[in-house]
Formats: sequence, C-alpha cells, structure tokens
Amino acid sequence: MKKALMKQHFIFSILILVIFTISAQAAMMLTSPDIREGELIHHKFTCQGINISPALEYVNVPDAAKSLALIVHDPDALPGDWVHWVVFNIPPDKVEFSQGWAYGLEGKNSSGKEAWEGPCPPTGKHRYIFEAYALDAMVNLKKGATRQELEAAMQGHILDKAELMGLYEKF
Repeated sequence: MKKALMKQHFIFSILILVIFTISAQAAMMLTSPDIREGELIHHKFTCQGINISPALEYVNVPDAAKSLALIVHDPDALPGDWVHWVVFNIPPDKVEFSQGWAYGLEGKNSSGKEAWEGPCPPTGKHRYIFEAYALDAMVNLKKGATRQELEAAMQGHILDKAELMGLYEKF
C-alpha cells in the first residue's frame, strides 16, 4: 500500500511539473532590426541624422498584458540619467513600431518634449537603454507624463520587463 501511495505521489508531482512547464511563457524580449544589443546605433536615429525613432518589436508579450510601456534613457549623461523617450498605454496587440512611429501616449523626455529625442552625447560613447514593460493595466496618466510619473504608476502592475541597449558616439 505504501509503494502504491508513493507511486501516485510521484506521478502527481510529474504531472504538476509538466503542467507548470507547458503553461510557463517565455520571457518577453525587445528586439529591433535597427539596433543590435551592445552595438553602435546608426546615426540616422540620432541628432547627427534625421533623428527618427528606430523600429522596435515586443516579443513574447504575456497573455495577461493590458498595456505596454517604453522608456529610453542614457545613464551615462551628465549631470545625470537623460530620458530620450517615454511611451505608455500602448495596446498589447501593437507590438511592432515602425521607424518614426509609436502607439500609445508619449510622455516628456528630458528636453520637455513629447517625442523621440535621438542620441546626442556631447563627448564619448554613451549607452542607450530601451526598457520595455508589459503591464496588467492601463496607467492612469495623461499625455506628457514624465518618466518618474510613469514608473510610479507602473508599480505593482509590471508583468514582465525587457531591455535592449545600443551605443552611440558622435563622429
């Protein structure tokens, strides 16, 4: 009787493991045909080019996502972290952005504009971090919200996060 019970427990444990593995979704990723992780960003997307936003794609967005958000910033900027783009309340079915285009509402960048502001480091090579978020709700913010306001509104609602990092140095 004890062996039969142990066998049932073992089979039950295996079934739970299989169900968990099947239901687990792959981690979300942010990809771009225009930016390769850790490589130089083409000048087309910067202050030395036509300064349009690169094409981006959210991959493996969680099924429970009600909205997406994006923050692009330069942690190497002086005097501090410089925000280049804030976008939120992106519909979860709008996972592909074409060059120069974004869905959702745009917040303010560090220049106070509601738009993409391409890389433009005064000196040296800087990192540009693209932070993509999947949220379980729409955020209760209006167009023009700041990065800080968005981050506060996202607290407790983040289902997944992905990052993409590109580099830029003026020529």
